[in-house]
Amino acid sequence: MVSRNKIITILSLIIVVSPITSYAHVKWFTNSSPEKVPIEQILSGGFLGISLAIAILLAILSQLIPKLTSIPIVSKIDNKLDGYRKYSRYILKYGTALAFVLQVLNSTMFAPEFPINHNWQTMLMWAIIIFLIIPHHISTKIAAILMLFLFCYIWNNAGWFHMLDYGFYLAIIGVFFVGKTPLETKGFPFLYLGTGLSLCWVAVEKWVYPIMTVDIIHDHRVPTFGFDPELFVVLSAFIEFVVGYLLVVGILNRLLAVVVTILFILTTTIFGYTEVVGHGIIHIVLIIFIIEGVSFYDPPITIHKTRMDQIIFVFLNFLFVLSTFLLIYYRFA
Repeated sequence: MVSRNKIITILSLIIVVSPITSYAHVKWFTNSSPEKVPIEQILSGGFLGISLAIAILLAILSQLIPKLTSIPIVSKIDNKLDGYRKYSRYILKYGTALAFVLQVLNSTMFAPEFPINHNWQTMLMWAIIIFLIIPHHISTKIAAILMLFLFCYIWNNAGWFHMLDYGFYLAIIGVFFVGKTPLETKGFPFLYLGTGLSLCWVAVEKWVYPIMTVDIIHDHRVPTFGFDPELFVVLSAFIEFVVGYLLVVGILNRLLAVVVTILFILTTTIFGYTEVVGHGIIHIVLIIFIIEGVSFYDPPITIHKTRMDQIIFVFLNFLFVLSTFLLIYYRFA
């Protein structure tokens, strides 16, 4: 059985070094121009050391996770949450409508950085809200079509690279589309994938453009708990990347969702209404992750049968994913 002290230690580390991971989109809170740092500066000895340490930790964690279910309180909570799965699609549907209400009242679309400039955009946002509220799957699909149209419109103006920050919206649209179809069971795994990849992508921004995040720390007096601001940015980006990675591979989803939700709530005290508007939809997604767990998701690690094979797989896979995201982002940034 995994000792509770170990669990508390892991959670404490996540909370201590990640108070800025939850404001994933640093562009919302700074006017600093993005300055791309040299790749040699990113790939410092400290960065490489942290990468290896996290890869080892995740490899070990993959073997500890199954034992968590043997803890009575964890098992009891899991069973309780399983009973709420039937409400997941309704939470996503009406939660998205609520998030869009907050956005349109703030005169923005999808995120605080995309202002509403035309009356037709306001009308389209309200149309999406109304169709989401109507309790019928055809109405939901119409709302999904309108969301996709508006997302593609913004994508065309902002650029594909920029909109990868918000790839989870495509996952939400996908869930709405497959509802009441033979592909319905594929919806939530796609939501996990889209949200996890978005978190990983946005995390890399902090490594490539660290000055923007450092500027936020100074302007908003974000506590760094004794860490140098530059190092704190690196650590917070790593935590955010790991959260996204674990969502994709299907490890510790409920616990991660609870921790990240708490962090989102705490950061509203620093960034106020913009934080609420910008991350309202993420709150809805995290609530779904808390309810759903990974019952429908077959983690990639299960293709390996022995413990050593699984440890090696997680270790190498994390380093591969990290390298791929960093190099692609840096190439097109």
